[in-house]
Amino acid sequence: NLASSMVWIKVGAMVAYTGDIGFEREAAFERGVGEFLKKTFTGEGARLSKATGTGALYLADKGKRIAVLHLDDESLVVNGEDLLAFQDGIQSEVTMMRKVSAIASGGLFNVRLCGRGAVAITSHHRPLTFVVKPGRAVFTDPQATVAWSGSLTPEFKTDLQLKSFIGRGSGESFQMKFEGDGFVVVQPFEERTMQAQGS
Repeated sequence: NLASSMVWIKVGAMVAYTGDIGFEREAAFERGVGEFLKKTFTGEGARLSKATGTGALYLADKGKRIAVLHLDDESLVVNGEDLLAFQDGIQSEVTMMRKVSAIASGGLFNVRLCGRGAVAITSHHRPLTFVVKPGRAVFTDPQATVAWSGSLTPEFKTDLQLKSFIGRGSGESFQMKFEGDGFVVVQPFEERTMQAQGS
């Protein structure tokens, strides 16, 4: 619900609205040169539009489930493909996954969000949320990982053996390891990005 306010939405996510709402695609350098260069390099994902005005705005993305999280001076990292919308009071920054394992697993970039306001994320089917505590690490498939609390920094764990290169691997060669204090959101689905499909 917009009340003379503005929200950032994923390009193409609007399916309907009532009231007086206008849409404007994000300008190339609107959030700084650094963000522009990052998005140019990734070539995908964090393409956003501004929805401004008063009324009810309805968003969707490929029929996926939508969850709304409320940040209160907190931070959240979201897979760029799974970010649907966020309020104007939240700052965003594209973060690159530079590890070869991340690229091979299809994940190139994420979006770090921080501040106050609502964030809408999407997932295929009902997501699972895992609590991460000191001494109790959580391991996830990068292609199934949707989001995690900003207090966590994932490490990449590889399990490459000779059989992985001759077609007999488990399919779980790359994993994300989360340690510390926070949470991780995972979907029961492996996201196949263009990078992964083209490899």
